[in-house]
Amino acid sequence: MNTTKKHDVIVVGSGPVGLTAGLALQKKGISCAVIEANPKDQPRPGSRAIYLHSATLKLLEETSKGLGFELARNGVIWPIKRTLYRGKEVYVRNYGITDNQDLNKLPHFTSLHQHEIEKYLYQACIDAGVEFVWGEPVEKVDIQEDGVTVTTTTGNKWESGYVIGCDGARSVVREQAGLKLEGPRTHDTFLVVDLEEDENDPLPIERVFHYQHPAMGFRNVMHVPFKGGWRVDLQLLKDDDVEEFTSLEGVKNWIPKVMDPKYAERITWVSSYRFHQVVANSFTDEHCRVLLAGEAAHLFAPFGARGLNSGVPDAVIAVRGIEKALKSVNEEARKEAISSAATERKIAAKWNRDASTTALHHLQGDSRDMNIKRELAASLVSIVPRLGRWLDEGPYGPKFGPPELTTKY
Repeated sequence: MNTTKKHDVIVVGSGPVGLTAGLALQKKGISCAVIEANPKDQPRPGSRAIYLHSATLKLLEETSKGLGFELARNGVIWPIKRTLYRGKEVYVRNYGITDNQDLNKLPHFTSLHQHEIEKYLYQACIDAGVEFVWGEPVEKVDIQEDGVTVTTTTGNKWESGYVIGCDGARSVVREQAGLKLEGPRTHDTFLVVDLEEDENDPLPIERVFHYQHPAMGFRNVMHVPFKGGWRVDLQLLKDDDVEEFTSLEGVKNWIPKVMDPKYAERITWVSSYRFHQVVANSFTDEHCRVLLAGEAAHLFAPFGARGLNSGVPDAVIAVRGIEKALKSVNEEARKEAISSAATERKIAAKWNRDASTTALHHLQGDSRDMNIKRELAASLVSIVPRLGRWLDEGPYGPKFGPPELTTKY
């Protein structure tokens, strides 16, 4: 028998952004349910995030006391980052980080796999009493002036005042709201490989970036440690046969050229991407009843770890906007609360897209001007050390921006 339930807010999608939204709503006493298409504990396809910025940890700590610190404790912080150009070291920085950090202060970042991030977020949701609905793909989102009705493929319905769409790149919520992603797709193919660490004989915890690695035919390579493993990013050249590099045998062939050969037998994930650089044309619908967050609202190249670290504030600001809307004295004020939240996060998304585009431009080998700049910087780094820092920071795009969360809720 099909049922109809009522909540103030329905969150669609139980990834880390949806979990953040559900947790933030519950903590504010706003009735909600998180609806997920997949059964509980079903593994998610695709590469996953491995890095949380300090600003994200702070937001999560504010949302659920102790959560930011728990994530920080269970990740790793690499003390050294190193950049090489065609095999020559051009930059190294030792932060001197040890395990004896100030337990009362959140670190600048922490690195752990998204599976682990979701585990801690989910437990915080359960502890807070968030309601979950598993294995119910959303089929229809009927948006009216006075509210929203969500219908799943089973025929079950949920009536709510608002919906937060956290259902990823192929968002049903976005499509049903008549919203669209806008922007280009990159031409370069990138490989992402996750490796399990050898706990009995681990590598030093260092982030290492290679411009034009000599052993890899001058392709760019990055090694990033996370708790219990390593991520290796490889940028392919324009005419490369992707299958040659992405097949299991292909990865086993090239991994020993950039890592200890033992890691060829410790591969846990391989994926290839041509990244989208897109942002939704609006983060809310014409009735201001739907708000988009995370990959439902934007897709970026991963440089600078801008995806999940933009999705968490998307969710937090969406909840703040809804909280204000629920307290509004008239329809105009209600719509303004939602519209302001949507506009704030769209501005941030466009800034993050531009920043990751800058990083892509810095990395791409087919830009003659950038090639010259990189070669000059690498050749002069012993004379002008700051050029090494420029090479090191290039893959991340601009370090500063966009403005702090300015809208007051």
